[in-house]
Amino acid sequence: MYKRIFLLFSLILVSAVFSMISAQAPEIGITDSKAGGEVVSVTDTSITVKTKDGVIDAIISSATVFKKVSPENVRDITPSTFAEISAGDKVLVSGTVSADKKTVPARTVYLLTKAAITERNTAEVEKWRTRGLTGKVVSVNPQTNQVGVEVRGMMASTTVTLTPKEKAKFKRYADNSVKFSEAKDSSFAEIKAGDMIRALGDRGADGTTFTAEEVVTGAFQTVAGAVKAVDAAKNEVVITDFQTKKDITIAVGPSTTMKKFPEEMAQRMAQMGGGAAQAGPGSGPRPPGATPPAGGQTGAAPAGQTGAAPANGAGAGPGRGMNGGGGRGGIDEMLERFDNITVADLKVGDTIAVSSTKTANADRITAIKLLSGVEPFLKVAQMASAAPGGQRGQGGVSGSFTIPGLDGIGGP
Repeated sequence: MYKRIFLLFSLILVSAVFSMISAQAPEIGITDSKAGGEVVSVTDTSITVKTKDGVIDAIISSATVFKKVSPENVRDITPSTFAEISAGDKVLVSGTVSADKKTVPARTVYLLTKAAITERNTAEVEKWRTRGLTGKVVSVNPQTNQVGVEVRGMMASTTVTLTPKEKAKFKRYADNSVKFSEAKDSSFAEIKAGDMIRALGDRGADGTTFTAEEVVTGAFQTVAGAVKAVDAAKNEVVITDFQTKKDITIAVGPSTTMKKFPEEMAQRMAQMGGGAAQAGPGSGPRPPGATPPAGGQTGAAPAGQTGAAPANGAGAGPGRGMNGGGGRGGIDEMLERFDNITVADLKVGDTIAVSSTKTANADRITAIKLLSGVEPFLKVAQMASAAPGGQRGQGGVSGSFTIPGLDGIGGP
């Protein structure tokens, strides 16, 4: 009987360790019998741990047992020592937590080292870079169990037929998140045309087919407009949407990426993509007057339409990219070098573009990524809309203007 109880408790702890590793963040928190998170500091007698529920001190004694967990297999547990623990590591501590949840006499400490996490993250990114596929869902066929995916590069796009393998795993991004760790279990039936999709698997020899063992999807949108009001205290911005002329409240959260497009670069890139705004959905930057290459339209995902997904630059998980090989490289790396900004840096009249998950409430969204300094791109779109044959939107702007950096799904 006691053996069964001990085994059950051990399995619960292993499951908690797995959750912590999968999230790559202090997600376990504090319960009556355990606390899990990231090590802040270590003294001779304690470990200070930051969890999602607050900071707690794990008190070490001569009876404390230390175990090391492999990030590749949480059931691969080996003996460890107190000396191996350092700041930045992840730990799960079992013991009777104090009533105020400030201390826990450590019975067992499960350790996942920062070095092991980094090594696994690097391997994971490389796996998705070399075996990944990223694009936009253009068709779903439940009868054949296949998905048509538009894969866009910097100069051309192609359509790839994706077929899930027999035991493929499906995930769907949570609202207001492109973190792989926060994606929910899903199914083939939830995939919709217009979704952004990322898959891990094997590409066919001719490049037009792909068999997937892991699939993650999500519905995203991009809006752009002039700042009407700024509330730095609430971390909120109100913009007037350039397309609909309606006000939208933008909420900025702790995980929102906020960057400023350098003025000269924005002007240069907008001019390069001058003909893109009138080319219709799927168009993107190319020299004015250039004709699309055979096999598809050009460029990055258009803003202002469902399916324009943000790229979240940090952490491991699915490799980033829209070029079919998984890695976007250029735009993602470029964006990371842009200056960071805050809500307080925004001024009334500034032009910004925001990516978010597509929700039922169109009047209020939570930004996954926010870019300022994008006015040149909107001006190009307005000029294209005004030109003969241009596709004018409700607000006088073409429905297919492009904001570089707001397309693509990011990892956690």
